[in-house]
This record gives sequence, C-alpha cells and structure tokens, in this order.
Amino acid sequence: MNLNELYERFEEDKRLNTNKANSIEFLTSISYIEKFLKKGMKILDIGAGTGAYSIYYASKGYDVTAVEPVEKNLEVIKTKALDKSLKINIQQGNALDLSSLPAESFDVVLCFGPLYHVDTDEKKLKCIEETKRVCKKNGKIFYAYLSNDMVFITESMLYNKEYLGGPHYDHNTFKLTDMPFCFMTVDHMVHLMELSKLKKVKHFAADGLSELLNEKINTFNEEQFEEWFRFHLYTCEKKELLGYSNHIVFIAEK
Repeated sequence: MNLNELYERFEEDKRLNTNKANSIEFLTSISYIEKFLKKGMKILDIGAGTGAYSIYYASKGYDVTAVEPVEKNLEVIKTKALDKSLKINIQQGNALDLSSLPAESFDVVLCFGPLYHVDTDEKKLKCIEETKRVCKKNGKIFYAYLSNDMVFITESMLYNKEYLGGPHYDHNTFKLTDMPFCFMTVDHMVHLMELSKLKKVKHFAADGLSELLNEKINTFNEEQFEEWFRFHLYTCEKKELLGYSNHIVFIAEK
C-alpha cells in the first residue's frame, strides 16, 4: 500500500485535535519546539501531514516551508493556508530527496512523519542526512518515531486481544512488522543518531500514555487535564519511561 492509498483511509487531519487525549502529542511537541524558536527563524516541516505545525507557526509569523508526499494532505494544507490568508511555501516532496531545498537554509527542521514510513536503516539514515543538509549549523532537528514497544501494548490492550500471538511481530524479539507503519525502540533511535554524528539535545515521549488512557483522560475537566498534562511534561524525558509512548521525539543539533 502506497502513502496516497494509506492516507485515503487514515484521517490524519483529526489525529491531533479531536479530544483532550490526542491533543497531548501536539501540545507537548510545540512546548519543546518553542524552547528553540526566535523571531525571524525559518522552519521546515517535512512530512507535514495536513499542516498542524505548519499552519500553527505560519499563523505566528514564522517563515514556514511544508513538504508532504501525499496529495490529499497537500490539498488540505493549501486550503487551510488560503482560508487563513497564510503564506506558506508548500511543496510535494519526499524526505529521502530534498534536493529542491538549498543547504543550510532552515533554523528548525521538523521531521514528524517520515520515519513512520521508512523501513530500512539505509533509508532512515538517508532521511537523516537530508535533514542535516538543509539545516543551518547549530540548528535543531526534531525526529519523531513510533515506539515498537508501546504500539505492541496499545494494539493488544485497546484494539484486538488476538494481536497477542498473532502474525504482526517476531515472537522471539517482539519486533513489530514494518510497513505501512514502521517502528523503532529507543535504543535503535539512539544508535541511528550516533551513526549520524548528531548531538543530542532532548529525547522525550510526545504523547506518553495518552492513547492507552484515552477514555479516562477525556473525562477530565479543564483543571484536571491541565494537571495531568503538567505531570506528563514532568515525566516525558525520564529514560525509564521513554518507550512507554506511541510517539517519541529526538531533538538533535547539527
């Protein structure tokens, strides 16, 4: 299944904003991004999806370039930008080939989608090299990846108990089957960053237990949710808890 077919079935535009629980990933990510942003910086959003981050930062006045391979998602970004009268450089493109973009031209690079769909280390490293090329010296690159171990938990506990013992993972190593989504452990991601000679800035759990506890989190009133979110931020960099998050982000410095 190619990405255009996958995202015809998958409602990407609703993933980060339909309820309290699934907003945690977005809220956590922007809280980290904004630690490194300064007025006038240029942002590259690779694998921009339907533009959650691109639209958010363009509306704050940042110079944003959005690169996205899926035609359906591109049309959504363009419509949102037009409706809000936002100027965003929107391109159809692949994270493995960013040759349309000049070297060392972005202060902050968001790679929040590509590693979800890259199945070999060779391709992962190619993606990482491309992000390094377009990032300015001392710029920050945000790499999101899907946690092999937490996805095993959420799939078996929330969606289908027949997942346990089924064909979707190696029964000796518990490595999940890749494609159309691809999964990594925390150690695997750290290894790739070391191979790429990137400096670690932060490594955090973007959504933590949000998917697993979705129903309970969505019963919280605003004050309770705010306190839960503060607790999440308190725990999200703890090494012993990193793998217990469906989405994890490694912040690197070039």
